[in-house]
Amino acid sequence: QVQVVESGGGLVQPGGSLRLSCAASGTIFRIYAMGWYRQTPEKQRELVAHITTGGSTTYADSVKGRFTISRDNAKNTVYLQMNSLKPEDTAVYYCNAAGSNYDSGGGLKAFGSWGQGTQVTVSS
Repeated sequence: QVQVVESGGGLVQPGGSLRLSCAASGTIFRIYAMGWYRQTPEKQRELVAHITTGGSTTYADSVKGRFTISRDNAKNTVYLQMNSLKPEDTAVYYCNAAGSNYDSGGGLKAFGSWGQGTQVTVSS
């Protein structure tokens, strides 16, 4: 099994910054990509930023120039640096990891795992 745990959420004033972290652990063989998504009660879960093992990144238009995703492949960890935060960035942020892991028989299988989410609130 693969576990994904996020941390770093909280309350911040508009214009402020936060850094989210996400670590994947378990019977991992290789992680191909990790990403951050966010969800509010009014909207479906949406992609915020995504990064591959090779370092290719994708950002939602709404966060380009303000958010930066990075990863430490050796630690199976991904970070999201969020600057110039706006009230509309308020959401629960979820981390996703996709790759392959070992099954009980020692073979490899694909996985896609979500974390439990971390709340980010931008408010004065």
